[in-house]
Amino acid sequence: MPKDHDKDVYPEPPSRTPVVDRQSVLPNPALILSKLFYYSVDLPVTTFRDIVEGIQSGKKSHYYHQKFRRVPELTQCREGDYVCYYEAEMHLVVLYLIFRLLTSLILLDGDLGAYASARKCLMKQKERMMAEQQQA
Repeated sequence: MPKDHDKDVYPEPPSRTPVVDRQSVLPNPALILSKLFYYSVDLPVTTFRDIVEGIQSGKKSHYYHQKFRRVPELTQCREGDYVCYYEAEMHLVVLYLIFRLLTSLILLDGDLGAYASARKCLMKQKERMMAEQQQA
């Protein structure tokens, strides 16, 4: 503050902020509730989870994103390994079905445009089904 200010209008602030000592007889209820929650819910659940994870650490299980081993191609199979031949044939069938499904979706729903959504695709399929019912 400038030296020539009006002290009646703008009193000078204190040089040090006073320390307020608010000691109450009653404890803080938020602190009590947080400690109650920690010791009654959080600590037992965390301890149980740590124990279970310690038991299961040796055997990891993948629920949704399980990675299957790659099936060898027919050229990689040993001579006379009929199980490998069968796996390669079935893998080719699966790849062919996926390819056919994707190409039919691209050909039939190709006019959805760059901003295709699930709703547009569903409506397009609904229109196609209604058109096929009218032709029958």
